[in-house]
Amino acid sequence: MSTIRVVWGAASGPTAMASYDAALAEAGVENYNLVSVSSVIPAGAAVEAVGTAPDLGPAGERLTVVEARATTAEPGRVSAALAWSQSPDGGPGLFYETAGEMDREDVERRVREGLAAGQELRDWSFAEPRVALESRQADSGRHTTAVVLAVYGESKPIL
Repeated sequence: MSTIRVVWGAASGPTAMASYDAALAEAGVENYNLVSVSSVIPAGAAVEAVGTAPDLGPAGERLTVVEARATTAEPGRVSAALAWSQSPDGGPGLFYETAGEMDREDVERRVREGLAAGQELRDWSFAEPRVALESRQADSGRHTTAVVLAVYGESKPIL
């Protein structure tokens, strides 16, 4: 089974899309077409928090991701978090994402609460949760984006 890498970044730019692209560059996934999926970790997958993605294949290919993303143009703090937990016996697991204009403590509390709620819906056993969090102070007059992504495996051709 492939590895799921958890990556993160935050950046500012003159537009919302420019700040998002720059945040993806910090995470190392700016050259891929991201395809979002819901939050189930397949049985047997290894999840590694790496910060910045290694080379995952040629530019323009498709990457499957679970993404937490927040963008603001207002002064304040923007945060994104991804929590996950897997079955200790190698079974499936779950990601939960949250993001917004909030401080680090609030986004971490919310992502942990969300993960716990998702775990209650499933008849699986879960190991201790892990959390990856990115937060950045937003300046007036610029857009700021924070992202945390779980990247499933390597890139695949889109055509």
